[in-house]
Amino acid sequence: MAQNYYQKEIETMPVLEMKKLQSEKLVKQVKHVYENVEYYRKLMDEKGVKPQDIKGIEDLHKLPFLSKADLRDAYPYGLLAKPLEDCVRIQSTSGTTGRRVVAFYTQNDIDLWEDCCARAIVAAGGSKKDVCQVAYGYGLFTGGAGLNGGSHKVGCLTLPMSSGNTERQIQFMTDLGATILCCTPSYAAYIGETLKEQGYKPEDIPLKAGIFGAEPWTEEMRKNIEETLGIKAYDIYGLTETSGPGVAFECSEQTGMHINEDHFLAEIIDPDTGEVLPEGEKGELVFTALDKEAFPLLRYRTRDICVLTREKCSCGRTLVKMAKPMGRTDDMLIIRGVNVFPSQIETVLLNEGYQPNYQIVVDRANNTDTFEVNVEMSPEQFTDKVSDVLKMEKSLAGAMKTMLGINPTVKLVAPKSIVRSEGKAVRVIDKRRLTEVIRTTP
Repeated sequence: MAQNYYQKEIETMPVLEMKKLQSEKLVKQVKHVYENVEYYRKLMDEKGVKPQDIKGIEDLHKLPFLSKADLRDAYPYGLLAKPLEDCVRIQSTSGTTGRRVVAFYTQNDIDLWEDCCARAIVAAGGSKKDVCQVAYGYGLFTGGAGLNGGSHKVGCLTLPMSSGNTERQIQFMTDLGATILCCTPSYAAYIGETLKEQGYKPEDIPLKAGIFGAEPWTEEMRKNIEETLGIKAYDIYGLTETSGPGVAFECSEQTGMHINEDHFLAEIIDPDTGEVLPEGEKGELVFTALDKEAFPLLRYRTRDICVLTREKCSCGRTLVKMAKPMGRTDDMLIIRGVNVFPSQIETVLLNEGYQPNYQIVVDRANNTDTFEVNVEMSPEQFTDKVSDVLKMEKSLAGAMKTMLGINPTVKLVAPKSIVRSEGKAVRVIDKRRLTEVIRTTP
């Protein structure tokens, strides 16, 4: 199979040359951050590190880490490294206490991000002859914006559908001959089911490939989507904090995702000690943005657990590969592409006058995540009048949707009916069996 590249010189660059490029970029980036981001400068000063101490990637371990907590503490402008007048966009994701992660972009940041997404599209077989249907959400969510821009860079005819309105998705897909679908895997599965219900067979659908991310998915789910839609399904990885989707992407070999390491320098660390681990060992993934201008995070702890490998890839790319994340070191859940923290649920319950006695139950039905929150009523709140309970559930569900950006099913239960634990409370029951969840927070 002939391989195509969007930026062949970079994607197939010899490893030693890539490391030299990374070192040059890292030295410049550390100087840029130290001079322009007071928050990170204080972290470096506390650790006794100066920009001149960083002479290449071999010195990366000397720098302090950044975490989600730092992003919350520095909200909204504390990690901004460029004047606001140089910034042209923000993207955002939800935070654990209602404070959002707000990422800033210069035009150059957007151009480089879109290049990363373009690489993913070309790796999936895309070219200017293709029609790319982007059914990720638009707006503050990075999915739609990133793949939309990447599609433009490749030269595809781009259908900026956003998510939802499945009937319209199918109409445009069939009428305009969409060949590449970009969305969450659960939504791809739903589109496939709907097409099947409408009598379409895989050979009736013009699609040839799909680029799916923003939520965990299994190999079984990949196989199901491929069979239903008659496509090859590719994984894509990214974080709002580091731009969005396109940080890493699958090629035709599908044995991990190539990291765009000319822009994102990856490390694997021991999540407990912070020690950098050798290639091939499982640990927490850490990224340093090498050339982001407005929001340049250094040594950002993703909390995702995975493995890095430089085993030779048949696609010809020399970019390091990351395995599909195997779990997390915090208590974050990804439900229908949305980051959800139990602490957000607790915040809503306390604000609405409930005690924080609750349990989150996540499952997957017909390849779509289900999200249920069971909440104990206090003795004072308890009532056996069904209409009153339904009204309370509806009100609480609305408050949770406002906080989370996603609709849960809320069930109010009798006082003391949720099983108590002698140790940590069992707040989350995830029945999807998608990942090995590594909990280190209470």
